[in-house]
Amino acid sequence: MRSTPAVAGGGRNRASLVRQARAAIEEGSHSFAAASKLFDRRTRERAWLLYAWCRRCDDIADNQEMGGPLGDQGNPKSAEDRVQAIRVLTRRALEEQPTADPAFDGFGLVADECNLSPEMAGDVISGFALDAGGFTPKNERDMLRYCYHVAGAVGIMMARLMGVPEDDGETLDRACDLGLAFQIANIARDIVEDDAAGRCYLPAEWLAEKDFAPGEHAKPHNRFVLASLMPRLIGMMETYEAAARLGAKKLGFRKRWAVLSAANIYGAIGRKVLDRGQLAWDRRVVVPGYEKLWHVIRGFGQALVNRPAGPSVPITWTRHDFRPVAGW
Repeated sequence: MRSTPAVAGGGRNRASLVRQARAAIEEGSHSFAAASKLFDRRTRERAWLLYAWCRRCDDIADNQEMGGPLGDQGNPKSAEDRVQAIRVLTRRALEEQPTADPAFDGFGLVADECNLSPEMAGDVISGFALDAGGFTPKNERDMLRYCYHVAGAVGIMMARLMGVPEDDGETLDRACDLGLAFQIANIARDIVEDDAAGRCYLPAEWLAEKDFAPGEHAKPHNRFVLASLMPRLIGMMETYEAAARLGAKKLGFRKRWAVLSAANIYGAIGRKVLDRGQLAWDRRVVVPGYEKLWHVIRGFGQALVNRPAGPSVPITWTRHDFRPVAGW
């Protein structure tokens, strides 16, 4: 019996994998799809391949389809089995073996092209494992560690896709910061949706300070008080966003423009939540197309000038402060 030959992408045609990845990002994230178009072709395609893997892992972990309604989450063993399936498929993709899933085969391809390590992939998968285990953060550090695994680690891989060398720790730290900022914006926007799914990513210590009973923070009669936590949360987002802009300064123009445009769009999500106060969760916060265009235009000017101010507090952290949670 002959062994399957090792070929990056599981032997699939690269153009086909890219087409399917593009379809995934255009359906799953209009914000990332818009920003990715600013990259040069090679980087854009690699970003699509990475996104498709992240999206597929998320769908498997949450038993859903393209970020839609969560499937049955009632069986912890089933959730753990789904995360284990992600680990097995990802490991197989990294070993250049076919997976029968184009998102994983595409990840194997981009990992080969950009030298993404099993440890990088493992850090992201650890975020899915946290959710499978019913994770809720006790404190701010727990929340940031979760943000690292589900988004900061992806930011590091994106930086590698953009050609940031493995030994440029400072720029990789700042790429991680952008992922943290994105995820904090997501947490702020999705508090009520997460609560409906039995999840909460706000630190328990923060909720206790407001005298919220367990599971009561997202109820309509508590949203005025809940909104009083948003300056603190969005302030954190803006600190990491500003730090990330310092890393973007070192990128080539088109890559810098794409990163800054994405930062503008996601930053706008967080700031809309803050501005709406207790009404922030009456309907989902979105950034419409015309606003995205404005943020892209702003990103062009910011990339051209290339003089980011940085955060108002000294940067004393690195990505290593947030890892690891679970091993590969």
